[in-house]
Parts: sequence; C-alpha cells; structure tokens
Amino acid sequence: MLKPDPHLHIVILAGGIGSRFWPASTPTRPKQLLPLASSRSLIEDTVGRALDLVPRDRLRILAGAHLVDPFRTALEEEGHELFWIEPRARGTGPVLAWAAARLLQEDPEAVMISLHADHYISPKDSFLKLLSDAGELARSSDLLLTVAVPPDRPETGYGYLRTGEPLASPSSGGDGDRLKAWRLGAFVEKPDRATAEDYLRRGYLWNSGIFIWRAQRFLEEVRLHAPEIGAHLPLLERGEDELFFERVPHISVDEAVLERSGRIGTVQATFEWDDVGSWDALPRTRTGDENGNVLEGEARVVEGTENVVWAEDGPVVLFGVDGLVVARSGGVTLVTSRERAVDLKELVGRLPVHLAEPRPSEGDREG
Repeated sequence: MLKPDPHLHIVILAGGIGSRFWPASTPTRPKQLLPLASSRSLIEDTVGRALDLVPRDRLRILAGAHLVDPFRTALEEEGHELFWIEPRARGTGPVLAWAAARLLQEDPEAVMISLHADHYISPKDSFLKLLSDAGELARSSDLLLTVAVPPDRPETGYGYLRTGEPLASPSSGGDGDRLKAWRLGAFVEKPDRATAEDYLRRGYLWNSGIFIWRAQRFLEEVRLHAPEIGAHLPLLERGEDELFFERVPHISVDEAVLERSGRIGTVQATFEWDDVGSWDALPRTRTGDENGNVLEGEARVVEGTENVVWAEDGPVVLFGVDGLVVARSGGVTLVTSRERAVDLKELVGRLPVHLAEPRPSEGDREG
C-alpha cells in the first residue's frame, strides 16, 4: 500500500509536437494524442498513472492553449480544471518554476513530481511506489531528485547521469527493498555511439526527465543558480504570469538548474522506461507479430521482419523488406529506415508547410 501524502502534487509536461513521429504527429495533433505505448493515447496513459497516486485536485497538465481542447476530448474531461495553460512556450525551466510558484500558493509544503506526457512506463505499481518513496526522500533530504534508469543498450539519444555518494533513503517495503539513491556525480550530454558503449560499461544511468522536489526548495535553487529565470520570479508573486513568460528566456530545467546546483540527488528506477522518442521506439513499447513487425491500422507485412508500419489512410502493404518505417497519415506517406527515424525532426524542418503539417486523416482518433 502507498503511504498517503496530502502534500504530494503531480504536474505533467504536455507541450511539444513530437516531430519524430511525423506525419502522424503534427502541431494540432502531437504525439501525446497517439497510441504509441498501448491501445490508449500517451496522455491517457500518463494521467491514468498519476491519478493512482494523487487525487484530481493535486494533478495539473501544463500545456499551450491550443492543446487543451484536444486533450480534454482524449481524457473525456468536462472542464479545464486539470489544465494550467502556458502563455508561451519557454522550455522546461520557466514552466516548472511557474508551476512550483502556483503550487506554493495552494500548499506551502508542496512536494512536486514532474512527469512527461509521452513516456512508456511498466509496471505501473513499481513506478508509483518509487515516486511515493522519492517524495519522502525529497522532503527529508531537501534535495532536487531525478529518476535515473539503468540502460539496457548504448543509446545515443538520451542524456546520462553519473552517480556520486550514496544517500540514506526510506525503505520501500521489505528487507532488501530499499530505494537506491545517490547524490548526483554529474550530468552527461547525449553521447556518440562509442561513448555510450563506454557509459554502459561504467555503470552510468539514463536521465529519465522525471523529477521530484519540494516546490519551495526548487524555487530557492532557481533564485541561486538560474538568474535568467530567478530575476523574473517577482512577476509570478504579483500574479503577472503572462509578463513572466514574455520576459523569461527559453531554457531547459537541466541547463538552468540541475547542471548548476549542488543539491541534486538521483533515485534508481525500478520499472521499465522509454521516452518514446521516435518511430524506432515502437518495437520496445508495442507488441509485434511473430516476425517482429509492429503494425497499426490496416497494415500488413509479407516476407519481412522488424518493420514499423502505421496506416491511417487505408491499407499499407510491405513485401520482402526488413527494418523499415512506413507511416501513412494525413495524405502523406513516409518511408525511411528504422536507423534514420531519429532524424525526422531535421527532415520536417526542411519540408514545405503543406507537407510538414498534413491534413487530418479520416482515421484520426480522438485519443
């Protein structure tokens, strides 16, 4: 049983487009609305997990105004109570400072968990137990905590963490079930292949982008180490949120706070995690056929293996090919290799608007 904590709050970062899932993901239907990790959309999966840990009045989705209605439809949400609308996109540093300031107005003892709306997590029970225990540790240690994931491959698309001194942590239950936690040794940027293989051998961990901290401590660290954000916090105290977002620069929370502060800890994940970053992630998050092909919609592969096929605009058939991504959506068909799928963001930036933002498909889902 999870220990009830009346001061535990969850915010879900739900902005972004997910252009590496083009053409299915677009500015008006980002990847959070696609069923990339289960039969439900990513946002439905994320909110469902969160509501098993906190009640609705301690859950908030952070997103731009243009996404609120699509998210409400996907979540069958009647009102706007779940949503805190970002006036402008300014990156995770400013938006989490803004969210922390709002939480403190509601609860001066708030412990804030920050999740992304586009992660694959399994099993759910292990995930929730770890977040509950990490909330206790964040309060007792007064550190800003990250969740670190043991890598199972030399991934070049993730940042890495080097652990430091072990932290005393609350028990997760029975003997030998204690939370694994450390002070952070260092953040390491996304590596090349050879460096990633070296990190794997040396026991470095992936940075999941899941964070847990006391809201008050986080804002104190913002003031101390992120002057580009901290200088504008008085605007939030005066309720001038739009002016805050107008003046603050675009910066990630990693760069602004976590890489600069000396009060960072990390806890090791006890669950499977994937950031579902590109089409090539689907074989890790969805069950394939007997030949390793992952199929969505009216898709079929004959004499082929390890393909990803997404068919929203009628049938798509592959014959005698291996390791491809074929995605048909909005009147556009993408064909690439699984290896090049991670480069789609670059491709989309080079396409004319009518291709980069295809029309809605007849088979579009509402969630």
